[in-house]
Amino acid sequence: MRGLDSCALHFEGCRVSARDLLGGGVGRGDVQRAGALAIARLGVAATAVGLAQAAFEAALRYAQQRTTFGKPIAQHQAIQLALADMATAVTAARLLTADAAGEPLDAIRGAMAKVYASEAAYTVTLDSMRVHGGYGYTSEFPVERYYRDAARLASSPMPNTVERRELARALTATSRAAGSRETRG
Repeated sequence: MRGLDSCALHFEGCRVSARDLLGGGVGRGDVQRAGALAIARLGVAATAVGLAQAAFEAALRYAQQRTTFGKPIAQHQAIQLALADMATAVTAARLLTADAAGEPLDAIRGAMAKVYASEAAYTVTLDSMRVHGGYGYTSEFPVERYYRDAARLASSPMPNTVERRELARALTATSRAAGSRETRG
């Protein structure tokens, strides 16, 4: 029923030789962990962009085909405004994610992309369900699955509230460092 599947993975009694440890030794894996987290954030952001794009396209198709009062619902202002907001959110999420994927990987931009894109996917999929009306809540249309999948992205690889706290710490540390350089300069 779900397009995105996840599970917990536990190793018990697993021994790893010193040469096979991340970072080459005990206590030296933080750099690799940070790199893996940056890549995971980008993966979540890219997945969110894809979900949001699919939900938007489904809403647009449905709005062009479904008629009420003798015309496609895509001609009703409320639907047009929703479609415009969805298209804007998808484009912004895509651009932010593409920017974060540049070289070198930037943890701050990656966290921003993950938070924004995952929340945009949630909003766009919910709006797509609303455009579909009652059909949006049934398995007859894929948007209900998109919505369920999008809801999970905000907590992977860590919840957006934690991402925001780490982002705020990084931003304030960066601005403090920049401020101290300016006062010395």
